[in-house]
Amino acid sequence: MKTQIIIACRFLIVMTLLTGIIYPLCITIFAQMVFPVKANGSLIVKNGKIIGSELLAQKSDSSIYFWSRPSAVDYNPIPSGGTNYGPTSKVLQHQVSDRRRNFVKMNNLIDTMAVPKEMVFASGSGLDPHISPLAAYMQVNRIVKARNFTIDQKQKLIHSIKLLSEGLQYSFLGEVRVNVLLLNLEVDKL
Repeated sequence: MKTQIIIACRFLIVMTLLTGIIYPLCITIFAQMVFPVKANGSLIVKNGKIIGSELLAQKSDSSIYFWSRPSAVDYNPIPSGGTNYGPTSKVLQHQVSDRRRNFVKMNNLIDTMAVPKEMVFASGSGLDPHISPLAAYMQVNRIVKARNFTIDQKQKLIHSIKLLSEGLQYSFLGEVRVNVLLLNLEVDKL
């Protein structure tokens, strides 16, 4: 019995060192060498200050910036997640209706125009940093008006959406998308 306890303690110590120290250390060193930007959170730095991450949406309801998709967790990465509202939920139907109405109103769109789904439904994580290029194009006139852009600046803004649009991942996963934070940084440059 005593030898079994000693063996179990040794095994615990070896496995703790192996899985708790050696393995994480090796993975961290590998990630820092091969993928340093991604391993450190894909942080975006502007004027020497960290302003966000390419991986996380930021709240922006200002007329001078592109809007991210809605977030069920108010863009807080700690309790990330969506809601548990199903397709028959009156709360979800009310939220979608309000978001659609607000998007149409604030972007001066025709009331019968279809609004991209990502602008009315929150993402599963509540932190998705991307919207479709169509959702970005629908916001251009609002931003141009709010910033008093010239026609040339408007064309540059539209071109920025094209340039920053990301294709399908591995050529078959997901949808064409554009990162809102990167797009808003381009807006500031104009």
